[in-house]
Amino acid sequence: MYRSRSRDPIPSPSEPSAHSFAPPPSPAEPPTHDRVSSGRLVIPAPLRASLGYDAVGMPREHGERILDRLQRVGCIFADARRWWWIVPAGSHIGVIWPPSISYAIGALVADPSWTSTRPKPGREHPRLIHSPETGQPYTPPIPLYFLTCRVAGSPPLWSPDAANRPAAQ
Repeated sequence: MYRSRSRDPIPSPSEPSAHSFAPPPSPAEPPTHDRVSSGRLVIPAPLRASLGYDAVGMPREHGERILDRLQRVGCIFADARRWWWIVPAGSHIGVIWPPSISYAIGALVADPSWTSTRPKPGREHPRLIHSPETGQPYTPPIPLYFLTCRVAGSPPLWSPDAANRPAAQ
């Protein structure tokens, strides 16, 4: 089935979303730790992550614009600043994600161990805002990649040499 190509893949902020999700927490809400374990995003129990998983982080505004343009949406975690999309492990191999996008191998999204252990003001652990009801927790990485490139204003880049580059954290 082909989708109409006349529709802009990036919605305006006034367009309603076809996907239901919980809004990201406001900075005034207390942090929730139920879906983060040692800095790793935790997939809900009924879903199977048989391929392993990583997370693609982006500014909240980008996430809101991309959400309605994907046919299939997996688990999404959010805090007040960033949305984290669950993708199959290794989705960074062969592609260069735009500079404004963070790629977290193993979905480890915590501050590095050498930073302060006290929470920084305005920082909180991401919480689950969207989850598929059944199946697997993944958002298809290739459509997500092309949409993130478009929103970030970066041309899509892929290369076998990209597999040798360290992932942006």
